[in-house]
Order: sequence, then structure tokens, then C-alpha cells
Amino acid sequence: MNRMKHFRVLSFLFFASVVSITLAQEKELSWDELADQYECPEWFRDAKFGIWFHWGPQAVPEQGGGWYARHMYMQDVGKQKFGKMANPYHLQTYGHPSEFGFKDVINSWKAENFDAEYLINFSKENGAKYIVALANHHDHFDLFDSSYHPWNSVDVGPKKDIIGAFEKATRNAGLKFGVTSHDDRFLNWWLPAFGSDKDGIHKGVPYDGRLTKEDGKGKWWEGLDPKDLYGPAPEDRTPEVIEEIKKNWQKRHIELVNKYKPDLLYNDGFNFSYDKYGKEVARKLYNNSFNENGFVNAVMLLKRKEKGTVNEVESGGSNTLREDPWQSEITFTDWFYKKDRHLTHNARTILEMLIEAVSKNGNLLLNIELHPDGTIPAEQKVNINIVGDWLKINGEAIYGTRPWKVYGDGKSVREDTEITSNVEVRNAGDDFAKKVNTAEHYNQRTTASPEYASDEVRFTKKGDNLYIMVMNPEKGDIEIPTFGFNNKANPGKIKKLSRLDTHDKIKFKQTKTNAIISIPAINGRSYPMVLKVNFKSINF
Repeated sequence: MNRMKHFRVLSFLFFASVVSITLAQEKELSWDELADQYECPEWFRDAKFGIWFHWGPQAVPEQGGGWYARHMYMQDVGKQKFGKMANPYHLQTYGHPSEFGFKDVINSWKAENFDAEYLINFSKENGAKYIVALANHHDHFDLFDSSYHPWNSVDVGPKKDIIGAFEKATRNAGLKFGVTSHDDRFLNWWLPAFGSDKDGIHKGVPYDGRLTKEDGKGKWWEGLDPKDLYGPAPEDRTPEVIEEIKKNWQKRHIELVNKYKPDLLYNDGFNFSYDKYGKEVARKLYNNSFNENGFVNAVMLLKRKEKGTVNEVESGGSNTLREDPWQSEITFTDWFYKKDRHLTHNARTILEMLIEAVSKNGNLLLNIELHPDGTIPAEQKVNINIVGDWLKINGEAIYGTRPWKVYGDGKSVREDTEITSNVEVRNAGDDFAKKVNTAEHYNQRTTASPEYASDEVRFTKKGDNLYIMVMNPEKGDIEIPTFGFNNKANPGKIKKLSRLDTHDKIKFKQTKTNAIISIPAINGRSYPMVLKVNFKSINF
């Protein structure tokens, strides 16, 4: 009897301790508590290079820009010239948007050759350390198995869980996985779908945003309500209706975070999506990570600098070496694949943007614009392979590095001149001209930008090693004032310089005012050359 009683007491104590530990592990911290203790995870700081699949039904039309779903309803796109072909292309290809709207474009998207495993392995082979996938765009279409939104890729279009496939393949490859949400602007973004032509034979005929659920009887979309995709008609958007939309957004995105457990979440906005609702999703993301790891090992990205988050710069980069980690995002043309645009980026500019970001304490996220069937366009594959080959040889100067005291040297650095001249702006709003001149967003080097001068260099460090990345190497001597003995950076005395690709020694001379480095002849295309520095005395 005593033994049995003793056993029961021990069993109770053991059960109580398990419950106590479980409850402690599942503690729900407030956003402020999480933000106060937040430090950017080391995995993100070490990764440096990620691949993004910003892909969805807007890839189906071959022309019309990255906001096709909006611009197909606009006879005049105003200053948003990147969408000028959407309406005429739609009329010629599909017919009038009163009869064939974006809902029908979604239905025509089948993603028939989508192979997530191949895409992830290709990305990993070419240097990506994390993968990010589009969960929804401004078109309000979910690319995951959504319980709270009928317009999703499992039930409409491809009939596939796109995010689920990406997440599984990414985990199998041993990479970190992230998702992006662009959905919080859909109400205003979709307003043109409720309009009509201002002239022509269809003048005044309402577009399909005005259709009702009853209009779908006998059609492919029977049972679906267009207003669940396009939103309620403008005149029906009462404060109560808007509030319910925000609550629904939160439910969808908490499901996204809980079901797919991303390591990274990006809200395409300067603030949290729908303010408190977006912050609650971020809180759930961080709490999930905290309860699993004992600390927050996830990343919440916003375009505005916000405590507890990591800053994102769209189609641009930082103008300075930042104390806190950040991320630059770029794409080949228009975010979604289109044939009517030339490449904004090639291997040269991708490497330049990567090196520029890493030298300033940032990462680079490169979007691959998949064909609608899920395959990689040939011209993008060629350039990514070149980047991958470069990283296989020079990745030591990229992965796991940290910025040095200064990010670089060269005429643009010394004179603080604008080095992103002749940039091309993609998918900025009506104020894009101002953004190009004053801001970091939408201010990127592209294929239209002039090449760097031969003395333009960037720096990274790892352990006791310093790396000099010569952005546009040409045979001859270059001068680097940063390495002068009397320079305020106090670099120390260089013992040896060697090329990272060939391990050949590089001739140099170090004086009070600079270091003169002799760059050898370059065979073939002049991509950035990495020099590894050994010091007699280290002043990091």
C-alpha cells in the first residue's frame, strides 16, 4: 500500500513537472517582450544569399508588367508605365474584362511542370542558403491550403499547395524557408476591377469585379463569389466590412505561420499589415520560434525600420554600412515573368548587388521569375549558373562574413557620389522619380548602369581574414587609400595578398597614404575578383 501510494505521488510529481515544462515552453510572450529581446538570428546573418520564387497567376499573361491583374482593367495606367501593355494585351489575348477577368486568368494557371524539389536543388546548387516563396500577392489569391479563403491554389487554378510543396522541398534540402505576403493593399489595388471602359464599343460595361455569386451558375466558377477575390464593391465597404476583412487576413496568415512554420516572413509594406493584425501574426511567428528554440530564431521583414524586425530594401540597397542586418531584394525584370521586358539584372549586376549588400551588413534575395508552368526561363538560368559558379570559388568572402570598419573604397566611396546612375525603376508607384533620386528603395544598379571603375573595391571579414572584392578588375595597378598606414581605418600592415580563385600571390606596395595593388590580366568576362589579405598585425 505504501509502495503504491509512493508510486502515485511520484507519478503525480512527474506529470506535474512535465505539464509545468510544457506550459513554460508554450508561453505566449507579447510583441513588446519579443521585440525587446530580439536579435537577428545568426543563420540569417551567415546566409547572405537567398532565392525567392515570386510566382503566381500573374505569370500567365506574357506581357503587361508585374501588376497585370490591376492594369488589365485600366485603359490608362498613368505614370505606372510598366503596365501599359496589360489592357491591350488582355483584350487581344483573352477578350474584354467584363467577360474574361482576372478570376479567369487564375483558372487558366495550371503550373503543370512545377517541380519544387528541382527548383530548390537548383537554387542550393547555385549558392542559395535560404528559400522564400510568395504566399499571396496584391491580387488576393492565396498560394497555400487556406481554410479561410476560397480563392486559393488548392481549390482554384493549379489545384496544388504551392507553399506546401516549396516548404517540404526546402526542408529536405536542409535550407531555411520563408514566405511573403503582399495582400494588405488588395482593396485599393483592385478598385479598377469595379470600373468600366471610358470609351470604345464597351463603354460603360462593368468589369467582372461587379459580378455576384449568382452570376456564376453554370460556369466554371459556380459556387465561388467574385467579391471574395476582388473585395466588396466600393460603395459596400463600411467600417464593419473592412474590419471583418482585416480579421480574415489575420486568420489566414496565422494559419500560414502555424501550418508551414516559416523561418522568415516578409510583409510587403512599410508597416505591419493592417497594423495590429499584422503585428499579431508576427507575434505568433516569433512565439512559435521561441517555444521551439528557447529564443527567437525567425526573421520578420518590413520596409520600415521597426524594433524587433529586419529592414527590407526593395529593388535597391543601403547607402551606408549599417549596424543592424538588413536585406536587399531584386528581380530579373518585373517580379512576374514577362516577355515584353529586357533583363534588369544579369550575372554582373547580381554579383555587384550581392557584394554591395554583404559589405554593408546585408543579404541579397534574388527573385527567379518562373514561367507559368513552373520552369525557369533559359536566360535567367544562365545568369544564375554564373553566379553559382562564382560563389563556389569565392563564397568564402561572402558566407558567414561580417562587415569591416568601412564597406569599401574607390571614387564613389571617397567622393560620396551616386553610383546607381541610370537605374531602371520597376513597379514603384507614381512617386518613383523622387524615390530614385533620394531613397534606397528602387535605387539599384542594373544592366543599364555603367560598370564600376577598376579601383572600386568592397570589404568583408571573417575571423582573422579580410577580403577585398575588386568589382571590375582590369590589368594594372589600383590605389586603395584605406590601406595607407596613416588612414583612420588603421588597417595594419599587410603581410600577403592572394587571389581566392587561383591562390596566386598578388604584388602590392603599402605606404603611409595607400596600398598599390597590381591586378593581373583577366581572362574572359571581368567578374569581381576576390583578394584574401593576411596581416602582420591585425586591427579589426
